[in-house]
Amino acid sequence: MLLLVGLGNPGSNYTNTRHNIGFKIIDAINSHFKLSKQKPKFKGLLTTGNIDEKKIYAIKPLTFMNNSGTAIKELIDYFKIDAKDVFVFHDDMDIDFGKITHYTGNYTFWYESSQLALKQRAQQNKKAEEKKKELEEFIARFSANVAKSKQATSRKKMIEKLDIQDIKPSPRRYPGIIFEMERESGDQILTIDNLKFEGINSPLNFILNKNDKVVLYSKDSKISTKFYEVINGLISSEGSFSWGSTIKTSYLPLNNDHYFNENINLVDWLRQWSVTEEEREEVFIRGFLGKMLFSGEEALKSCKVLSGGEKVRCILSKMMMERSNFLMLDEPTNHLDLETIQTLNNSLIKFKGNLILSTHDFEFANSVGNRIIEIGPKGFIDKLMSFEDYLNDKKVEELRNKIY
Repeated sequence: MLLLVGLGNPGSNYTNTRHNIGFKIIDAINSHFKLSKQKPKFKGLLTTGNIDEKKIYAIKPLTFMNNSGTAIKELIDYFKIDAKDVFVFHDDMDIDFGKITHYTGNYTFWYESSQLALKQRAQQNKKAEEKKKELEEFIARFSANVAKSKQATSRKKMIEKLDIQDIKPSPRRYPGIIFEMERESGDQILTIDNLKFEGINSPLNFILNKNDKVVLYSKDSKISTKFYEVINGLISSEGSFSWGSTIKTSYLPLNNDHYFNENINLVDWLRQWSVTEEEREEVFIRGFLGKMLFSGEEALKSCKVLSGGEKVRCILSKMMMERSNFLMLDEPTNHLDLETIQTLNNSLIKFKGNLILSTHDFEFANSVGNRIIEIGPKGFIDKLMSFEDYLNDKKVEELRNKIY
């Protein structure tokens, strides 16, 4: 049996993110069955052993590309394992208060259905039959949407067989992420003309159009990060880029430490980006911090003692307050917990403006992006399609081999 562990690095304390759930489960398996944790020759292999006379391999895929199926097949071939014995620990499981929960369908289904159940619990006077009907209609709608995915047949059947009683309200607190726009963008968005920078040998040429939501990808993540830095005027480049006259941008960088050098509280920190007198008012600023769960005394903590996830939430507060019509997010899910990731995911899906996004989260990229731009040292690929279709397209696969 091959156990494919969720993405990301486990870190020292396994914080509650979708990227570390698999590591927690593997630790539990190791402990219970006393499996070997010796480092093997095969890179990415976490543990080996036998359970009920069946050989077990636990693998950590190295990038989100492994979830497309290509690298998974390579692992299956390498270990000569039957495909039916492959089990993936990823974002459909959660560990909360010591309990492992498997989400029927996926985490998005669990999140939305549990939120509906929570709303219903608040409506104490609503008849039980009405509540049941509302949940059944939700399952039918979600099942219809899932059916559109090529790889979701079994998941759709699981949702259809789900007992209404299995849907429970979630006790968790979710942030409120809403990206509003000060103004709608015009037809001119972003033009890239013969752009070159360190790491690429072939110039970039493309034009972003209204409503484009771009998943920017490169096997060398430094290339995608440098692209963001170039179009934000942070590093030099050859060629040119130009923003439309109606475009206002907001940027969540991969490394945001430079935003938090001053020893000031979060209210004063966010006030730095206030424009009007109203925006400088503490009540106004606390509103945006509160949306990201910095309420009460939390809003007065020093920005120099923030965790990685808290820093990202602060940057998201800043981006919401800026009300831009073009968002740039370089690995936005890093350090975030499941609740914030899901809320951010939903917010970017609903966002009416343009965005460029880089992420190692397959589901996040696939649900948000409608255009894929992949940059390699020897060229780039630009396709109007979903991320899943991009990864499974044979012609695209041939092109990808040529740009590296």
